Amino acid sequence: MNKINGSLLYLAVSIPISLLIGYFIRKYIAEARIQTAEKEAEKILEEAEREGESKKREIILEAKEIAHKLKEEVDRENQKRRSELQRLENRLMHREESLDRRAEVLERKEQSVRDKENYLNKEEKEISQLKEQQIKTLEKISNFTQSEAKEYLFKKVENELDHEFAKMIKEKETKAKEEAEKKAREIISLAIQRCAADHVAETTISVVDLPNDEMKGRIIGREGRNIRTLESLTGIDLIIDDTPEAVVISGFDPIRREVARIALEKLIVDGRIHPARIEEMVEKANNELESHIREVGEQATFDVGVHGLHSELVKLLGRLKFRTSYGQNVLQHSLEVSHLAGIMAAELGADVNLAKRGGLLHDIGKAIDHEVEGPHVKIGVDIARKYGESDKVVHTIAAHHGDIEFQSIEAVLVSAADAISAARPGARRETLEAYIKRLEELEDIARNFQGVDKAYAIQAGREIRVIVESDKVDDAKAAKLARDLSYKIEENLEYPGQIKVVVIREIRSIEYAK
Repeated sequence: MNKINGSLLYLAVSIPISLLIGYFIRKYIAEARIQTAEKEAEKILEEAEREGESKKREIILEAKEIAHKLKEEVDRENQKRRSELQRLENRLMHREESLDRRAEVLERKEQSVRDKENYLNKEEKEISQLKEQQIKTLEKISNFTQSEAKEYLFKKVENELDHEFAKMIKEKETKAKEEAEKKAREIISLAIQRCAADHVAETTISVVDLPNDEMKGRIIGREGRNIRTLESLTGIDLIIDDTPEAVVISGFDPIRREVARIALEKLIVDGRIHPARIEEMVEKANNELESHIREVGEQATFDVGVHGLHSELVKLLGRLKFRTSYGQNVLQHSLEVSHLAGIMAAELGADVNLAKRGGLLHDIGKAIDHEVEGPHVKIGVDIARKYGESDKVVHTIAAHHGDIEFQSIEAVLVSAADAISAARPGARRETLEAYIKRLEELEDIARNFQGVDKAYAIQAGREIRVIVESDKVDDAKAAKLARDLSYKIEENLEYPGQIKVVVIREIRSIEYAK
């Protein structure tokens, strides 16, 4: 019983103590957890503050960078606007100065006009006074008043008019006889006015532009093989002098000169300049020129409205573009003759197509007169017959120089149109033929001297450049050659001004490193 009571007492005492101990233990644990949580919360807050500060700095930096860029853009825009405003201000200032100057000029002109007006008014008054004085003087001298003088003059004029009427009747009869000739002149004048063609004198040289002066050496080639190949293939002379970035192509055959020009331009663009490439480019240039000649002939037939020509005739027409007569381009001359003949035929009621066709083909023989013997009229007649032209067209060609009797009005019109085109002021320049002849004679005189390799007349005949063979002509002989050549030119040629004689002696020593 006592044990039971002791146990109960022990339980009664231990339970409150246990509960109390448990309470304090839980309180301690809770406080410890709270402190741990507070520390973690503080740590989290610190980390959050650090991250916030970092992001804040990044945002501030980005904002500053954006603001800096915006400021730079605004500054550039402001600078651009200030520059534009400055430019506009300068323009306005210049314009204002110009307007001020104009205003001053206008004021001076206005003052001059006012002075002249005052002077004229004064003169007019003086003239009126002189007129009145003269009338009074005339009335006093003639013993006629102004009305009596008018009546007397009217009667005298009436008598003279009767005489003039009789004279006019006689003149009408004379004019009636001249009407046919006058009508013909009007038709010719109308044709000339409606066909206003430009004429340009042809030259004997072409200039090819170079990208740089180094290209001259490549065109000449090693020991001059490139330039010799091009000259031998085309039959022209290449003049390479101290003219910057340019090569002069000289020759009296326009077709050969054009082939050389096209080939040289292709070689310059291609850049590969050697004999084999030169042969290839010359062949291409020949083919291109043949195609161009055919196109020119077709365009000529289209321009004048002449159709149905044989293809060979069209090709020969194209060749006339590269043929001149006294400085006049033969193709342009033929086109003008065709237009003139057609216009006059239309005015007279003749066959317009026949007149145009005959006018276009009248000088066709000149396309090959350097290759075939005989006058161009006979050559043209043979060509027209060969390629199926009618007898009427052949007759207009044969008669356009008056060698045979005219058999149709169209032949007469073609002959008249030919004379009009050739005689028009500025159409032909006979001095060009004399100029070319003088250049040829100048070069021939130089080539006849011993030791001369080549001779070129340049500067419009004002200078002759002579290249001598260095092994045959020394320096002393070169000076003597220049003097002898100048004397020879003075004796044999007539020329304006003076001619500069330049003798060039060149020595080249060539060795090869192996």
